[in-house]
Amino acid sequence: MTIYYSEDHEWLSVEGEIATLGITKHAADQLGEVVFIEQKEAGDEFAQGDEIGVIESVKAASEIYAPVDGEVVEVNEELADNPGALNESPEGDAWIYKIKLSDASQLDGLMDLAAYKDMIG
Repeated sequence: MTIYYSEDHEWLSVEGEIATLGITKHAADQLGEVVFIEQKEAGDEFAQGDEIGVIESVKAASEIYAPVDGEVVEVNEELADNPGALNESPEGDAWIYKIKLSDASQLDGLMDLAAYKDMIG
């Protein structure tokens, strides 16, 4: 399993052609208390850079952008009832989507953990 990071503070954990997507702890900390998440549905297809959801916190609303092309194969339904899980376990149980990668070569444009940590300082 390999983990990649985007400049939009998302992580992708990749196994085969399926990637689990979530937001980083840094993003969750910046957002503050998450109160709502708007998610796509299984079967929705998207291109890299497309808006694929919105996270609302007490401070702000923040769009989720697709770091790669793909199709949603599973949605973490638990977040609809408990959006605050994104604050508690953003890089664990509170994943947002499982997506089927359309073009795995796009992963080469993402960062590893060391590069992500450099970016956030």
